[in-house]
Amino acid sequence: MTSQPPNLRIGHGYDLHRLDALAPAGEGRPLVIGGVRFEHDRGPVGHSDADALMHAITDALLGAVGEPDIGQLFPDDDPRHESQDSAVFLTEAAWRVRKAGYEIANLDATVILERPRLKDRKTEIRRRLAAILSVDEQQVNIKGKSHEGVDAVGRGEAIEAHAVVLVVGVSVR
Repeated sequence: MTSQPPNLRIGHGYDLHRLDALAPAGEGRPLVIGGVRFEHDRGPVGHSDADALMHAITDALLGAVGEPDIGQLFPDDDPRHESQDSAVFLTEAAWRVRKAGYEIANLDATVILERPRLKDRKTEIRRRLAAILSVDEQQVNIKGKSHEGVDAVGRGEAIEAHAVVLVVGVSVR
């Protein structure tokens, strides 16, 4: 009798958003990272709330189970998604993972941004993401990196995020 190997799948997601200076009165889209709002003098450019971390995680989850990507499911020319909270996209992706017969084993993500630094807010981001994904906080890891002054990210003109997820099959499709 041979045992079956575990039904594991990996997904990778990536996102990048340009950051624009806010108007002197603070008008513009606020900087939201992993569902947590940061006080900052720049805001992301995008159709939804432009949460680069949630977008990368959404694509990682969708990719792990062979679903269409975030741009196909939530096109940026659809007025329903104008300024949409990216938690809506992430919730849908997690639902699709479970519908396909998988559970999220873990998430590892990296946010690349010159400022603000994430170090004091990582726990808050992890908690928010774990709640949306319905997983234990220990299954979520967030890292913050700078780009050491290199390119648009390094000049503070953009935010970049990478995410990798591992999902485990729990039932047959």
